[in-house]
Amino acid sequence: MKYSINHKSPIPLHVQAEELLRKLISEEEYQNGKVLPNEVELAKMLAISRSTLRQAINKLVFEGLLIRKKRSGTKVNNSTISSKSNNWLSFSQEMQLRGIAIKNFELHVTWVYPDEQLANFFEIKPDRKILKMERVRGQADGPFVYFISYFHPRIGLTGDEDFKRPLYELLEQDYFTIASLSKEEISAMTADKLIAEKLNIDVAAPVLFRKRFVFDQGERPIEYNLGYYKAESFVYTVESRR
Repeated sequence: MKYSINHKSPIPLHVQAEELLRKLISEEEYQNGKVLPNEVELAKMLAISRSTLRQAINKLVFEGLLIRKKRSGTKVNNSTISSKSNNWLSFSQEMQLRGIAIKNFELHVTWVYPDEQLANFFEIKPDRKILKMERVRGQADGPFVYFISYFHPRIGLTGDEDFKRPLYELLEQDYFTIASLSKEEISAMTADKLIAEKLNIDVAAPVLFRKRFVFDQGERPIEYNLGYYKAESFVYTVESRR
């Protein structure tokens, strides 16, 4: 195993372990069904306690990325590699798990004053600027999604961050802000001139519109996200159990 923990880093050990596990399970052999090393072996390899390792594993099990079975070990849960209402990931993490290479066509970061809706969501005054990030993303043959994200100034973002990194990984590792709860609204719409230009589609072409409201572990708002998807590029799966 080529991964290691930096015990001198200010990043908590369980956060480092979680990130290493994410990299490990993205490898082809584990995507193809190989069982992960057991907790004793993994903890020894990383020079951390089993409780610290278990904290990281539990996070990935909760997200639906891993599945544990008695006597058969811990494996990648391939059935979750889709957009499901009970398993949300950052766009980069989701595409990485699918093995889809993503290209960034545009990335813009600006400071703006929130409108009434944003100010109410973040529970801030409208004269307090917030960070706005716009991204157009897709594959080599063209874009398929246009994202607009607004962030609560409490996080401490400066605008100079490397937003090519997975967003929620960046927030957790650099700002100790853990995205814990997502509430979403999905609807159909037609593309206006701006969206049509961003996605290289015709004006009035069908678009899937997704709002995502993201909260931290204390259920405080951290991100207000708008996503505009080419209609043929996105399938949203809802899984319900009784």
